[in-house]
Amino acid sequence: MTSHLTTDPAQTLRERLGDLVVLPDDAEYDQARMPWNTAVDQRPAAVARPESAEDVVQIVRAAVDAGLRIAPQSTGHGAAALADTDLSDCVLVSLVGLRGVTVDVGTRSARVLGGSVWDDVLAAAAPHGLTALHGSSGGVSVAGYALSGGLSFYVREKGLAVNSVRAVQVVTADGSLVRASADENPDLFWAVRGGAGSFGVVVSLEIDLMPLADVYAGMLLWDASRAAEVVPAYAAWTTTAPESATTTLRVMHFPPIPDLPPFLSGRDLVVIDGAILESDAAATDLLAPLRALDPEMDTFARIPSAGLVAVHMDPPDPTPALTAHAMLGSLPDEAVAAFLEASALPGVFFLELRHLGGAATRPAEGGGAVSALDGEFLLHAVALAPVPEALAPAGAVVQAAVASFAPWQVDALALTFIDGGGVDPAQGYGASLDRLRELKLRFDPEGRFAAARAV
Repeated sequence: MTSHLTTDPAQTLRERLGDLVVLPDDAEYDQARMPWNTAVDQRPAAVARPESAEDVVQIVRAAVDAGLRIAPQSTGHGAAALADTDLSDCVLVSLVGLRGVTVDVGTRSARVLGGSVWDDVLAAAAPHGLTALHGSSGGVSVAGYALSGGLSFYVREKGLAVNSVRAVQVVTADGSLVRASADENPDLFWAVRGGAGSFGVVVSLEIDLMPLADVYAGMLLWDASRAAEVVPAYAAWTTTAPESATTTLRVMHFPPIPDLPPFLSGRDLVVIDGAILESDAAATDLLAPLRALDPEMDTFARIPSAGLVAVHMDPPDPTPALTAHAMLGSLPDEAVAAFLEASALPGVFFLELRHLGGAATRPAEGGGAVSALDGEFLLHAVALAPVPEALAPAGAVVQAAVASFAPWQVDALALTFIDGGGVDPAQGYGASLDRLRELKLRFDPEGRFAAARAV
């Protein structure tokens, strides 16, 4: 394939792609360019909306021939990670129309099209008593989440979701549709498991499923006035919690919105949620110290595994927000005090501690560029930015919250939580970065792919 810079890239795209592409002068452009995180104002040269792998091949070839780069995007949950990328010379490849899941019960696996979300997988897998290492929200894309690590509510026992990926189909910079697995194109398979969109547009992937029809999961909820009791108790509880328990603690501040349930609307809360891969009796014993704190609400029980995506109460609709995160090596008393102080900062919507460690920190045999994550806890700060004027103060407050944990931070980042400008994703790749960059030069020598978390 020969590329050349045309005098009118838009004309080239229109002639080659027709209705597959939306240009800035088209009435649909503003809707097409809108990501799930509506705080992000992304303005690409064009938005392409494929519905098949063949469409993606055409789009990539046309973009290159027009002298443009390609930015793959599934749902746009992590669109803020593109904040440092100039999209004016990019075709944003929106994969929202490329959805579908096929389950192979015999091999306990699923073939997932590149724009599919976790709700699609769970709907297909649950009737067979199967589930996956999915995220905390059913509306997050499988490809973006899994190929960038993926921290499920099984992560302490099962490891990162990226290790469940068996194969990918990807359209590379020369417009080829390539299958990559341990046996086919192994270098590309290694790179895309972490490097993701830096190496092409992923049009499908094959993932392992787990035989888990139900799980002991739920949440404990208190008024935030109890945080000074609950947070230290949770920190102490995690020091002995088995790897079968993956939990999160959050202090949350909800505005008085009528659409919210009464137990949330206008309230400040502290919540512990998660899943425990134990019998009911063992899980009950494990939770006893936390239940002894007399929560206002306790929903922990055995539930269908597909229901786990509702436990974390992630917003179901597009939400304007800014976030920041850090990996913590430990949670001593001083860090607990810092958490309590930071959780009360004006403007913080919620501050979260995800308990990791266990299998999350152990590299997988035969794993890709990312197969484990250093740190015992992930600290995550979120602030809402409902209007453009709120962007700067929201960004400042989440950065301030995370900066207060500097003494306990480790040199690592979770790729799926990098969601804003000014963040070097190199910390998310660690020792794999040099090889990733070498492979980037091999598979994308002209730098055609603009990934959210660039290699």
